[in-house]
Amino acid sequence: MMIQTPTVLLDGTVLAILDMQDLYGYALTKKVQQHVTVSESTMYPVLRRLEKGGELTTYSEPFEGRMRKYYQLTDNGREHLSGIKDAWQAFSTGINAILGEQI
Repeated sequence: MMIQTPTVLLDGTVLAILDMQDLYGYALTKKVQQHVTVSESTMYPVLRRLEKGGELTTYSEPFEGRMRKYYQLTDNGREHLSGIKDAWQAFSTGINAILGEQI
């Protein structure tokens, strides 16, 4: 059974990866896909929404004759990530207790 990743967790995944390093869209998508089942067509709207919300900023760098758009975490993005981490910790602790997998 596959569970669809809730938006807030997908946001958290993207923000956490970008907290480690700036990445361009395709590389970021591949990195997310190492951990979560998500399509490329899902990722770009997430990135646009996070950028519009001020959690990400972008810059371009040349690569093999064209420009790559890199995504970078902002201070607002770090605050959002911190909130997601706190909420996830509380949620996962509760769910693990319910499912009998107490830590």
